[in-house]
This record gives sequence, structure tokens and C-alpha cells, in this order.
Amino acid sequence: MDRSELRFSGWELVATAAVALGAAGVYQFGWSSIRLPLGGRLGAPESALGTVFTLFVVFQTLGQFPAGWVRDRYGPRIPLLAGALCLAGGFVGVGLADSLPVAAASYALGGVGVSAVYTVAVNTPVKWFHDRRGLATGVVGMSFSGFSFLVIPTIRGRVGEAFEGTMFVLAVVAGGGAVLAAVVLRDPPRTSDTDDSPAAALDERAWTWRESVRTWQFWLLYVVFAATNGVGLMIIGKIVSFASAMSLPAAAATASASAVALSEAGGVVIGGSLSDRLGRRRTVAASLVLCGVSLAGAVALGAQGIAAGFVALVGAAAFFRTPMFAVFPNLVADYYGRRYSSENYAALYTAKLFGGVFGGTVASALVLVIGWSASFLLGAALVVLSGIAVTFLRPVER
Repeated sequence: MDRSELRFSGWELVATAAVALGAAGVYQFGWSSIRLPLGGRLGAPESALGTVFTLFVVFQTLGQFPAGWVRDRYGPRIPLLAGALCLAGGFVGVGLADSLPVAAASYALGGVGVSAVYTVAVNTPVKWFHDRRGLATGVVGMSFSGFSFLVIPTIRGRVGEAFEGTMFVLAVVAGGGAVLAAVVLRDPPRTSDTDDSPAAALDERAWTWRESVRTWQFWLLYVVFAATNGVGLMIIGKIVSFASAMSLPAAAATASASAVALSEAGGVVIGGSLSDRLGRRRTVAASLVLCGVSLAGAVALGAQGIAAGFVALVGAAAFFRTPMFAVFPNLVADYYGRRYSSENYAALYTAKLFGGVFGGTVASALVLVIGWSASFLLGAALVVLSGIAVTFLRPVER
């Protein structure tokens, strides 16, 4: 089945998925604006606030698999409605929290909601589109950070003066986006045994996650996903500190953070679109190699005090890292079929946990042992090796 099953173009589904994912993404990308006012209300130290966000990442990552499993068997409505309750409940809980454990539990609950919306949203184009599937997935993926980029200035301006009220508004926005998606989104009917369409041929490869994890292709994708997420989180979390350590101007450090946010949003759309024309494996391999080269170049220019070049190449590294978020869901569907694409991609997404450990704890230890520049050069090498590894991928055969 394809978009001919719809009475419209299919892009309406993409737009709805993007709205829901963008609203849910405020939970992750708005944390930088919420954390300090929350810490001031609760008297929580920096280390404790870091633990709150770590719990969010854990629940946001692990919650995707059950959400994907349910979606593949019963459709998107159940996980989206559950996600709406978790998102709204999480923001309300944070707004009313009078202790750190309550705030942590609430933010973790919101992480479950983000996971449900994420796995449904990014897999909606996978299930409906044949051509331009990379572009459609990229548009949805871009909204995850793009919407937050637009609303964070408003959050930052209001959260200090009206913390509870801001959290309640965000609860309505995030929960409402998921409810809207629950009403609009649906999956194509399953193909019958007598259907000889291209979609039916694809769905003949209906591998469940138990079958997928027995293939070497899955584990190669898993390692690449973990490594590139780890380096990406290192860039996101430490690029301002890295610029300061290299004695670059404060304006360059701030510009680097902005360049990462904008470049990641653009890279997932453009990279996804290019994958429709150049091929998914070729696109993600080339983009990761270019990411590593750009990051190494940023280190070199930063060491020479060339601030503008440093900012430009940091932005380029972020731009070339993110196409994989549009390509990987489609590679998983290409290799293992669309019927269980949500659960298979959710299983792959658990690699983000290991990436989070590298981007946080391991990267901090590396900085202390081998220094800032060497740590980022090591990250650049890991991304280049990941890109080279992708070239060895081959279609899965039973």
C-alpha cells in the first residue's frame, strides 16, 4: 500500500507528525531554559539537575521500543494518546514539584511521552511513502529541534517570572500536539497474500526485532548509531566549553552553539532529500566522513585562533552528522520491511544510551586525561570510521 490509499497527498500526515514531534521536542531542547529556574525553586545543586536530565534521556530512549511494538500491531493512536498523557502530566508535575524526586519523576514521565511521539512520528513517512521517503522523514525529524529553536526565547523570557504557568502552557502544547496526531495519523492497511505490488514485496520482509538483531547489518548500524550519537552529544554539550578552553572570544562560543542547533535542523532535511536521489547507504557514509573531517578542521582552526572558521566548521560537522536521523529509519525499513519498522528502529535507537555515556561521562574523562583538542580529534576519527563502516552494509537475506 502507498499514498494512493489516501484521499490526499500524504504530506498532510507528514505535517501532522512534524507538529506533534516539534511540540514534544520542547521537553528535550527546552531543558536548558527550565533547569536553572527549577533548581532555584527546589534548591537543587548542578549535579542533581544533571541527574534529572539523565533520567529523562534514559526513559526517552527505552520507552520507544514498547511504543513502537504497540504501534506496529495496533496502529499509532494508542501510543500517541498515552504519550499525550505522559507529556502533559510531566510538565504539570514539574510545575507543581516541591521536591527534587517529584521533579525527576515528572521529567522522566515526560520522557516516556517523547519516546511514544518520536517513534510514531519518524516512522509515519516510512510506512506511507515510497518515493521521496528520505525527504519526508527529514521534514519530520527537523521539527524535533526546529520548533524548540523558535519557542525557546519565549520560554526563557517567561519561565523565571511565571514558572508554574509556563509549565502548564507547555503541557497543553505538548499534549495537544500528540492528541492532534492521534486523531489524524493512521497506518496503511496490511497487504494481502495475493497483493503483488512493490509495497507488498517490501512487506514480505516483515522481520520482527527478534529476527533483526540476529543479523550483522543490525549490529553494524547499532555501533555506528552509538558512536555518532556519542560524538554529537559531545559537540552539543561541550562545544561552548571547548571554545573557551581554546581562548576564543565569548561571541564565538555562543555562535558555535547556535550554529550547531541550526545546522542539525537543516542537515536532517537536506540529507534526507539527497538520500532519495543518491541512495541511503552512500548518503549517510559520505555525510559522516564529511562530519569527521569538518570537526577535525574546526579543532585545527580553533588552535590557530581563527574564530570564524571554527564556528563555520563546527556548524558543518553538525550539519553532516544529522542526515542519519532521516536515513536510518528508512534503511531499517529497506532491510527488514515496513510492517515492524517502528519496533526495529526503536531497538536500534537504544544505542543512544551508549552514545549518551560517551558524550557525557567518557568525554569528560577524556578531556581530563588527553586534553580538549585530542578528545575532539578522537571524536572526529570515530565519526570518519563510522562513515567508512557504513559502506560495508549490504541488503539482508533470510
